[in-house]
Amino acid sequence: MTYQLYYADRTASMGVRVLLEEIGAPYELIPTTTRRGQPRPTEQLKINPNGWVPVLIWEDGAMYECAAITIFLCDRHKNANLAPAPNSPLRGLFLQTLVYFSSSVQTAFQQDYHPYRFADTIKDEPGSQRRGHRRLMETLQIIDNQIDNKKWILGKTFSAVDIYLYMLTTWLEPSRGHPKLSNFPNVKRVAKQASARSSIKLVYG
Repeated sequence: MTYQLYYADRTASMGVRVLLEEIGAPYELIPTTTRRGQPRPTEQLKINPNGWVPVLIWEDGAMYECAAITIFLCDRHKNANLAPAPNSPLRGLFLQTLVYFSSSVQTAFQQDYHPYRFADTIKDEPGSQRRGHRRLMETLQIIDNQIDNKKWILGKTFSAVDIYLYMLTTWLEPSRGHPKLSNFPNVKRVAKQASARSSIKLVYG
């Protein structure tokens, strides 16, 4: 079985690709775009009418949303040991962190990169962007505090949430008004450790 992944650079689809590399599952990349106003493949829009990526297809199903895909792949490929088991004491933290990344940190990035989704008029878009910048500072500080002195987000063991965090850090652009990664030493440390993995080197190298 080969997965198909609708894929565009500098998007959350890169994180899913890293996950597929870690799992060792065969996959095919289907190029698409996230540029406003540019057409998306028809099949992609049938699965995700929003036109966003990632979109993952397998032999008898398809889905979108990066956090959901992450949980699905981790549970489907348990031998990769990228997520705590459902009965593990760490399962709650794993799920909480993934959803926080998706619903809070990513939304802050969207407020800057896609302000038209949050503003009534073009003249209101800079306000959305400024709020996104502040929200990035707030949300990443919460994650930095959560990591504290642990080696990885969940403690001693590398997991899919560390991949997700690395992906988010690659979107930081201080020239746009984003906070610097150095403001979050624990986040920076985990991201640096993750960057040494062959899967991340392949996808982001």
